[in-house]
Amino acid sequence: MVGVVLLGVLAYRSASVALLGFGLDSLIEIGASIVVVWELTGGEETRQRVALRLIGWAFVLLAAYLLVQAVVALLLAHRATPLLGGVGWTALTAIAMFALAWGKRVVGKRLDNPVLLTEGRVTLIDAILATSVLFGVALDYALGWWWADPLAGLVIVFYAAREAVHIFRG
Repeated sequence: MVGVVLLGVLAYRSASVALLGFGLDSLIEIGASIVVVWELTGGEETRQRVALRLIGWAFVLLAAYLLVQAVVALLLAHRATPLLGGVGWTALTAIAMFALAWGKRVVGKRLDNPVLLTEGRVTLIDAILATSVLFGVALDYALGWWWADPLAGLVIVFYAAREAVHIFRG
C-alpha cells in the first residue's frame, strides 16, 4: 500500500499518465490478491467462478482506463514532468513483480488452482506494465520524449484485454 501512495505522489508531482495508470493497476493487484485469499478459504467451484470473473473485470477496467488516458494525453500533447524517483521506483517494482509472478505461477501449478494462476498473470501484467512505464518515464526523463509517457500506458492495454478475454471465454 505504501507503493500505491508513493506512486500517487510521484504521478501528481510529475503529471504522468503512465505513473497514475500504474498506481491504479497496483490497486487492482491488491484487490486481486484479496480475491484469491477469499477464494482459497472456500474452495467451492461457484466461489472459483466468481473470483475469476472479478479478476477478469479488473483487467477490463484497467485496459479501458489506460486506453482512454493514453489516447487523450497523446491527442492533447500532454507533457509530463518526469522525476528520477519515478524511474527508480518503477525499476524496483518491475523486478519485484516478475519475481512474485513466477512464485505465484509455481504455487498455482502445485495446487492446481486456476484462480491463483490467473492472479499470477495479473502480477505478470503488473511487471510488464512496470517495465513499460519505466521505459516511458525514463525516455521522457533522459531524452525529453514526452509522448513516451502515454505510449507506455498503451503497452499494457493489449495484455490486459487479452487476459480478460481468456478469463471470460474460460
